Amino acid sequence: MDIKIDIKNKSFQKGERIVEVLDNVRFDIKDGEFVTIIGPSGCGKSTLLKIIAGLDTDYEGSVHIGDSVVDKPSVEQGFVFQEHHRLFPWLTVEENIAADLSLRKPAIRQKVNDLISIVRLNGFEKAYPKELSGGMSQRVAIARALLREPAVLLLDEPFGALDAFTRQHLQDVLLQIWMKTKTTMILVTHDLDESVYLGNKVVVMQSKPGAVRHIIPIDLPFPRQRTDSLFQKTRQTVMKELENVEQLTSHVGGK
Repeated sequence: MDIKIDIKNKSFQKGERIVEVLDNVRFDIKDGEFVTIIGPSGCGKSTLLKIIAGLDTDYEGSVHIGDSVVDKPSVEQGFVFQEHHRLFPWLTVEENIAADLSLRKPAIRQKVNDLISIVRLNGFEKAYPKELSGGMSQRVAIARALLREPAVLLLDEPFGALDAFTRQHLQDVLLQIWMKTKTTMILVTHDLDESVYLGNKVVVMQSKPGAVRHIIPIDLPFPRQRTDSLFQKTRQTVMKELENVEQLTSHVGGK
């Protein structure tokens, strides 16, 4: 299902003043796209993701998934947080993926088994979170979010706390999941390479308040090579927009 984002304003009260978080954030996402969102700290990336997830409804505007208005969390929106410790420590990998659905049901167990294979955790079905690495825990979280076949998977810097090698490995795993499931994905990141490596398009945001600075289509085939000249050229395009955002932020902050 296509997604239509039209957020006129998101703000909150801080003491005696109103702080604007998002202002006129408008863009569309086609069914099956992989969209990455990048921008400086404080530009409202995570807040935007929570609005799309239905976790934050205190704003002016609307978000539509297909013909439905997002006004609460639902099975249509899967969410993966940065912190892998959000797994239930008393449940095994397969139980964490199933969450509140019973593994006794053959259809649920089959879906869980399929997802364990997709995220490459075969052999760890009975393992507990304390026995997993951070990268493995994030794969469990992704599988859990995909179990109910959401219309969109929202990822809030899911690899931000991982080392560079594990991060790149999980980027490839996530791409393979996306190509296999055809699930629409929206990923928030601070990592320039990650935004270009994963996205069909990159949404560059600016802060004070958060707004869409530019939307850059990434017309590169998958799998992508970071050393490829076209990749580097595209990376430079995104980096230039980010530098413009930083300059604008510094100018606004200096007023």
